[in-house]
Amino acid sequence: MIVEVSGLHKAFGSTKVLDGVDLHVAEGTVTALLGPNGAGKTTTIRVLTTLLRPDLGSVRIAGYDVVREATRVRGVISLTGQYVALDDQQTGRENLVMIGRLMHLGRAAARRRAAGLLERFGLVDAMDRRVKTYSGGMRRRLDLAMGLVSQPRVIFLDEPTTGLDPASRTTMWDAVRDLVSSGTTIVLTTQYLEEADRLADRIVLINQGKVTASGTADALKSQVGGSRLDLRFTGAADLARAAALFGVPHGTDPLVLSVPSDGSAAHLHRVLDDLRLADVPVAEVSAHRPTLDDVFLSLTATGRTAIPA
Repeated sequence: MIVEVSGLHKAFGSTKVLDGVDLHVAEGTVTALLGPNGAGKTTTIRVLTTLLRPDLGSVRIAGYDVVREATRVRGVISLTGQYVALDDQQTGRENLVMIGRLMHLGRAAARRRAAGLLERFGLVDAMDRRVKTYSGGMRRRLDLAMGLVSQPRVIFLDEPTTGLDPASRTTMWDAVRDLVSSGTTIVLTTQYLEEADRLADRIVLINQGKVTASGTADALKSQVGGSRLDLRFTGAADLARAAALFGVPHGTDPLVLSVPSDGSAAHLHRVLDDLRLADVPVAEVSAHRPTLDDVFLSLTATGRTAIPA
């Protein structure tokens, strides 16, 4: 494991923010940290990137201890925070060359590295424009590129697509996939559950400073129930008859009844046949599989712990 966190605690005064967080990340994968606002996601990232000292616990990145070997840790990681850190008065190329020089690259090497990153992130046409003229998506891509000048083994992304339009968000997702395909490890926090579903090999749900659940997206979805059929009726009386027929309770929608399903076509046909034989007309049928939204709402509401998968 390239990221190893055990029993991480952090408090600010009397406020306990992290309460025994455990986290293990395999090299060359994407791990997404999810949780409600104030759950401890950003604090976790700040500890892992040496910006905060933990109160208790062990944290190692690429084998280095984040407290005793902070300088070595910084040599193998990069952090792209929630807010871009760019010099608006410089051009995109100048920003990248500056970071290269700060990383002790020679002038020629810094220029070569900048040129490669500008091409990789589709910024060649704008490389000699001042950054203050860039769109939000372009600024975000340049910010990520600056974090790659040192060719880090682990990249921490704290809500990297917040505020971006859908096209810019998709571009960032493509960049993350390219990085992972080349062996880079990504740890990201996000408020977009679709983002975690699409990108993450493993999802860790943090709530009230603790890991509430962890596993693959499919494994977590399976823990909040299987598929269901949503049956829409034209009247409450028909819904009541269907509820009695299938032995399921009424939901909050007076015209929609949710029936547990194994997701098969055969089960759908049986449900429709049962309704036809009982002379209960159904207006509309839709199949629904659990989503990460269901996982998020279920596990943050109940606080129950999922079995890692």
